[in-house]
Amino acid sequence: MNRIAVSISRGIARVTDAALGPYQTAVIRIGFAATWLLFLLREFPHRQEMYGPDGPWKWDLAQRLVADNHAFTILMWSDSQVWFETVYTLAVLSALLLLVGWRTRTMSVLFMIGVLSLQNRSIFMGDGGDNVIHLMAIYLVFTRCGQVWSLDARRARLAREAHAGGDLPRVGAQDRVGLALWATLGLLLAAATGAGRLSPGWLAIFWGLWAVQALWWAVGRLARTAEPRILLDVIANAVHNAALLVIMAEACLIYATAGWYKIQGSRWQDGTAVYYPLHLDYFSPWPALSDLLASHGTIVMLVTYGTVAVQVAFPFTLINRRVKNVLLAAMMTEHAVIAVVLGLPFFSLAMIAADAVFLPTSFLRRLGGWAARAPGRLFPPGARKLPGQRAQGPRTPEPAEDPHVGFTA
Repeated sequence: MNRIAVSISRGIARVTDAALGPYQTAVIRIGFAATWLLFLLREFPHRQEMYGPDGPWKWDLAQRLVADNHAFTILMWSDSQVWFETVYTLAVLSALLLLVGWRTRTMSVLFMIGVLSLQNRSIFMGDGGDNVIHLMAIYLVFTRCGQVWSLDARRARLAREAHAGGDLPRVGAQDRVGLALWATLGLLLAAATGAGRLSPGWLAIFWGLWAVQALWWAVGRLARTAEPRILLDVIANAVHNAALLVIMAEACLIYATAGWYKIQGSRWQDGTAVYYPLHLDYFSPWPALSDLLASHGTIVMLVTYGTVAVQVAFPFTLINRRVKNVLLAAMMTEHAVIAVVLGLPFFSLAMIAADAVFLPTSFLRRLGGWAARAPGRLFPPGARKLPGQRAQGPRTPEPAEDPHVGFTA
């Protein structure tokens, strides 16, 4: 019984002491924000036809559909051109700010609003990658995805250094930008509530998130002891770890269902399934390359059977780190090939971002170090040096682990 109690206590401590996978969640944040941002910028000239009031999927049709499926989209609040441009701009800005990690907790909510609003406005404008972004945008709201590789982490580190030096009376007391952002969003939320634009469920979610922001700031500003802060960290860590588990389960579910459905198809069974999309004009941005691959039957068969084998086997390989890493590299390579050969770059980017949750922490730390040193290698800080002086590369400080300062989180 004592051993069981010790094991349970260790498990609870593991879940609540820290937010697990800080580098993995940072990669997910960067990957999906970059994918959505690139998609919006790529389709900016065509935004009217895809999501605007003059698109083939008319505003009246979208309104009827939303009334039936109760999907969330603020685009249906008005059919004016100004409102559409405002929402589209909001989606672009929120994706950009989430990418760089500025006010990640707030930007993750605005990012989710932008994704859901545009995708639910025109449900026929998308593919499997859009579905993945749709789900991950919701999950990111519940993660502490700004712990590393973000402006929030940098600001938190500077705040801790200033607090240690006696410059700040209390952590979070000087977060005027966050306070202004919180107040502005509160006024907008109150206006939407008064106008009856939100359903009871979404009202509870948004007001709850807004109240959580206020609670974080109040504890950092007014708490006289560390206990309230520790309690909030424990709750936030538990929610983060649960969301991270859901993200991992979602990625496994995607591959498992895709693989098992492929097994039931006759074209996948006889090894010719990959041949047919190579001859579709819609999936042939490089016809010469598609013809070259399709002309080799052995390659087509190996790719067909290999795709099914990797997708079915991947969820079972998580118990073995080495095998998992090999299959993970194979799946990422496959998605990169799909992006080039079949002309589905955003679908591939979304899937690679989802796969990144399983990347080893050591590899991500090295990757972050390479990225931090790359500007210094491309643009050396000094062209001249004194005789005998050795050139020194830029130092790469360890990323901060706690971005929760005031309204930063």
